[in-house]
This record gives sequence, structure tokens and C-alpha cells, in this order.
Amino acid sequence: MQQTVEEIIVPIFPRIGAKAPEFEAQTTHGQLKLSDYRGSWLVLFSHPADFTPVCTTEFIAFSEIAMELKKRNTDLLGLSIDSVYSHIAWVRNIEETFDVKIPFPVIADLDKRVASAYGMIMPGESKTETSRCVYVIDPDGIIRAMIYYPLTTGRNVQEIVRLIDALQTTDKHRVATPANWKPGEAVILPPPVTQEMAEERMENAGRDCAAWYFCKRTIGKN
Repeated sequence: MQQTVEEIIVPIFPRIGAKAPEFEAQTTHGQLKLSDYRGSWLVLFSHPADFTPVCTTEFIAFSEIAMELKKRNTDLLGLSIDSVYSHIAWVRNIEETFDVKIPFPVIADLDKRVASAYGMIMPGESKTETSRCVYVIDPDGIIRAMIYYPLTTGRNVQEIVRLIDALQTTDKHRVATPANWKPGEAVILPPPVTQEMAEERMENAGRDCAAWYFCKRTIGKN
């Protein structure tokens, strides 16, 4: 069976550690550029469509963590392939129906320019809707994390807060975070890269080291 051109072409999407694609777009808060967020963290997320039930639950959930993210110098920015008028009407409907204020802007991406640059459209799932994508972009405009959900599955927004906490802790203390880590819990020290460092690590291991490559410490302690 002969493949179509669409099947042969491998799309190029942004990657972790790469510069986030610059954009300027119309939003519910006016014209915005990615560079407007320089100096702060940004959670850029897409949803499939306005006036849909799962997306509505997500917008309510994102509004509930907006202030927590602000405390972490982090902004929210939504996106879908809908018009700004549709966005405004839907946001107003959420406020009137659920008594929830949507404090963050939403990109109107009718030409799919931003969605395409960020790989938010999955043709195997839908060619006319964006998947539930999350991009975490740091203050220098670097992509630090990406999460993709299918159209049918609403996101766990508390995991996004946890992810921001983990990334900011990693940057500040030059450590890693273990599975299910939460602020206040022990972090992972970088493993030794030489035999000498490994031996020194174990000589001073204490109770925080299970093996030469696996050591934890609590932030604020030596």
C-alpha cells in the first residue's frame, strides 16, 4: 500500500531543552507575544474546543491553581483553534454558569500557526482540534517539560503545580527529584562521575545513601 505524503513527512516539534517557538497572537487579553513572558515561567496549554464539557472542567481547574502558580512566578496561557469571540463567550459562560472567574488569557489560533509550531495537533486523533498539550517554558524561554493527554482525558492540574515546584527546586539547588516528590521531601543528589568521588561519597554517606549512586538530602541541610 502506497503511503501518502502526509504519512511520509515526519513533523518537527519543539523538544525539551530547546528554545520555545516565538509567536505573537490575538488573545482574550489582547495581543500577546511569547517574549512578554520573559523573566517568568509559563504554562502554555491547549484544549480541543470551546463549549465542551471536559475542557470546561479543565478551565475551572486551571483557574483554581492560577494564584498558586503566580506565587511561583508562573503564568498560564491557554490555546485552541477557536475565534477570540468564541473564547470570550465561553469564558463568560463558565463565569455565569459555574461562578468561576477565568483569570488567564486564551490564544485564538484560527490559522493553527501557534498550534502547529508547538506540535499540538495530532492528525491521528483529530485534524481540526488541538490535543491536551502542556508546555512548561522557563524565564529564559527554554522548554523544560512537555505533557500530552488525549482528547478524552482531562488533566491533573495539581501535577502541573508539582512539576513547577520540582523544576524550580532543581534549578535552585542543582538536584533531582524522586518519583512522587513534593516540596519539603528529600531530593536526589547528582551521582558521582568518578571512582574517587564515589568512594568519597560512601565514606561520608551516613543514612541518606542507599548506594554510591543513590543519595538523598533534605533541602537546607548539608
